[in-house]
Amino acid sequence: MFGNDHPIVLELGCGKGDYTVALARRHPDINYIGVDIKGARLWKGAKEATQQAMPNVAFLRTRIEFIEAFFGPGEVSEIWLTFSDPQLRGSENARLSSPLFLERYRKFLKPGGIVHLKTDSRFLYEYTQAVCKVNDLKVLVYGTDIYEEGMYIPEPSLRDPSHPDGWLPPSCVAGHPFLTDMGAVLQVQTFYEKMFLEMGLPITYMAFVIDHEGPYAFPGEAFDHDYWLAAEGPRRSFSHQPAPRQ
Repeated sequence: MFGNDHPIVLELGCGKGDYTVALARRHPDINYIGVDIKGARLWKGAKEATQQAMPNVAFLRTRIEFIEAFFGPGEVSEIWLTFSDPQLRGSENARLSSPLFLERYRKFLKPGGIVHLKTDSRFLYEYTQAVCKVNDLKVLVYGTDIYEEGMYIPEPSLRDPSHPDGWLPPSCVAGHPFLTDMGAVLQVQTFYEKMFLEMGLPITYMAFVIDHEGPYAFPGEAFDHDYWLAAEGPRRSFSHQPAPRQ
C-alpha cells in the first residue's frame, strides 16, 4: 500500500479522519491508516490527505469486526481507539477494547505493540482497565482527566527522572520519550473531543500492551458495570449540550 517498510499505525473508528491526518503530519516516517464503516466520514480526511500530498496516510472502509482480514502477523505497530462507542447498554463484545477485539488485534499487532484508548467515557475507560487487570496486560500510562491532572506511569523503568513518582503534569506530557509521541495525546484533538471539552467533560487516556498467552478473559466482577453505568449518566447528545466551560 505505502511502498515502504515504515511502521503502520491504525486508528479504528476514525470518523472524519482528523486524528489520523494530524498524527501522520507529525510523523512522516510512520504510515497511518484510518478505519471506519462510513465513507461519508472518511471523505473529509481522505480529501485533506490528498490535497496536502501526504504519502503516509490511507483510509480503509470496513467494519472493524473484519479488520484482521486486512493485515498479516506483526504488520501493525500501534492501534488508536479514539472516542469509540462505549456500548453502554449494548453487547460487551461490541466494545473495541473487549477480549473479542483484543483477540483480533493480536493476530496482526506486533509483539509489544501498543493500544491507545482516548475517550470521554469513564465507563469504557474503567472497563478497559478491568480487561487489562484480569489478563495481566501491561498498562504503560493512564489518566482520568488528562488536561487538568496529567497522567501516571506505573512502570518505574519508563518514568521521567524528573518525575520519579510517576505522575506527569500536563505541562510535562509532551516531552516524555517512552511513547512514539506523548505530545499527540494532548495536542491532537478530534472534532468530537473539542465538543466534549467545550461541554466541560474530562478526557481519559490509557496505553497498554496486549501481549498475552492463551485466550483473553472477560473482566466479570472486576468491572462494576452498574456502578460505572450510573456514574456515566445519560450519554451525551450533541442536540442537547450543557453550557460550554467558561
